[in-house]
Amino acid sequence: MKPPAPYLPAAFPALSDTDQEALTDLYVRGTPENTLRAYERDLIYVTAWKATRCGSALDWPESEATALAFILDHARDLGDAPDTDIALQTAETLIAQGLRKSLACPAPSTLDRRIASWLAFHRMKNLPSPLDAPQIKQARAKARRAAARPPAPKSAHPITRDVLEQLLATCRGSRRDCRDRAILMLGWASGGRRRSEITGLMFEDVSLKEFDEKGLVWISLLETKTTTKGETPRLVLKGRAAQALVHWVEVGQIKKGPLFKPVSKADRVLKRRLSPDAIYQIVRHRLKLAGLPQDFASPHGLRSGFLTQAALDGAPIQAAMRLSLHRSLAQAQKYYDDVDIAENPATELLG
Repeated sequence: MKPPAPYLPAAFPALSDTDQEALTDLYVRGTPENTLRAYERDLIYVTAWKATRCGSALDWPESEATALAFILDHARDLGDAPDTDIALQTAETLIAQGLRKSLACPAPSTLDRRIASWLAFHRMKNLPSPLDAPQIKQARAKARRAAARPPAPKSAHPITRDVLEQLLATCRGSRRDCRDRAILMLGWASGGRRRSEITGLMFEDVSLKEFDEKGLVWISLLETKTTTKGETPRLVLKGRAAQALVHWVEVGQIKKGPLFKPVSKADRVLKRRLSPDAIYQIVRHRLKLAGLPQDFASPHGLRSGFLTQAALDGAPIQAAMRLSLHRSLAQAQKYYDDVDIAENPATELLG
């Protein structure tokens, strides 16, 4: 995936054309695909915002006044703003263009991400950024606090074991069913894998050497959100999860390349890699077949469901984290706290 020119590394006069191309390639290869997609979306949004708000293209470097106006426009609810408010007029135009969802104050995380991308664009172009100015940093911190809200769960419900069993029951005997069963089981039983981690797996990342003798399948992730290349420990699948993955490898005739691939309507396995969005569609499809609302859970429900089930079964949090690869004990503890507090005897003091 090649990113748009505005956030490619700046041209260095001392570099030859060949070296400049190598530097650009390094930036692309060294940036996760999800980050590249976020960069592109943010660049489109910020560009459209300035064109509408100021009637001009982005400047490199951008002015502090423009950066501050961006923060102010996205630090308040515009639903009650007067019709003459330039921020309201800009927001309505962005909504009409499909770039903004509503006049409500955007989530602090959304504003943070767009500002971080904007800052990254400046750094890639080797330019000073107005977003590093003390006043801008302070305004950003105030905006974050003013718009603070309880974090929304990434999945409406965790996919605990009983829910997972309902989804697996919809997987019958087609190649697509075999693939989906393997994806759901691997995604859940290996610690709750993220979509990009599942679709990024290659056949070469899976070791089946101990399956016949011990029923074990070893998985090597290149990197995750919390680990880097060369530091990600191997994960293990056993029991039904290992059997489901081996069955998919056999049925799908996976001998090299991506581990999970699209399956055509004619139930033929295609050659290309399955996209992360496909995992979202698979979960929705299986929820529907199981008689559950399609918005009951998202793919992140596999991750939250694994940790929630680990807490329900009394598994030590450190053991669960060795598979989930959570870097923060406090983050993983949230799933345990949700379970523990419901079972806490102190909640029944009133009878």
